[in-house]
Amino acid sequence: MTTPATESTVLFEQRGAVALITLNRPAALNSFTRTMHAELWAAFDRAEADAHIRAMVLTGAGRGFCAGLDLSELDFTPGPQQAERADPGPVIEQAFNPTTRRIQNLRMPIVVAVNGVAAGAGASLAMACDIAIAAPSASFVQAFSKIGLIPDAGGSWLLVERLGLARAMALAMTGDKLPAAQAKEWGLIWDVADDPLVVAMALADKLAAMPTKALVATRALLRDASTRSLHQHLDVERDTQSALGATHDYIEGVTAFLEKRPAQFKGT
Repeated sequence: MTTPATESTVLFEQRGAVALITLNRPAALNSFTRTMHAELWAAFDRAEADAHIRAMVLTGAGRGFCAGLDLSELDFTPGPQQAERADPGPVIEQAFNPTTRRIQNLRMPIVVAVNGVAAGAGASLAMACDIAIAAPSASFVQAFSKIGLIPDAGGSWLLVERLGLARAMALAMTGDKLPAAQAKEWGLIWDVADDPLVVAMALADKLAAMPTKALVATRALLRDASTRSLHQHLDVERDTQSALGATHDYIEGVTAFLEKRPAQFKGT
């Protein structure tokens, strides 16, 4: 079953300084089509173009967060060149990889509210976000090994980064479900909440009132730390601090601290 053509596969709502983006193919567990990727990118563009929006929340409609790729996007019809027609490489290169890169390079922090199962590239999508809140019933599934594939959309990198090699290897090879509570215990996500969207929105509201450029720079530093030696990283920290020293929010933050008043950050 697919979403009617008249209904957007990605919903956008502005709530104050927060953009709420909802994956909207609930009958298909929000599995991705190429159209859905394009609509998600358009939602990202819309949020980034609005200076008033300083944080984002991503969630799914219905009982699941995202089941990864909708396999109907590939052609498994028996016949000549079946392997070429069923090749997942092009959709990864043209859709999933750009989506992961967009999330990792947003100009604002992004919180994900995992309302249900996050499977395959859906789990990768959740891990690519800055902070994850999951429902108690949510789970994370590396479903790839069950169909003869490997984790994609950044999954094989993000799993090791979050969980270490032993846990990442077992999850990726077995395809077993990782329940939300255990995902929190292991460090895959930040928290579990009965209503993850409410908690995610409250967290995004908090982040939206903070110095946006500093938050995004922090994301980049933490994400890339393992790619550098400490000596190299010290230099990057120095240069990043120097660049942030020219922002409004740095001057405002220090001034407010010295004047013993709440800071009024603008995200600039």
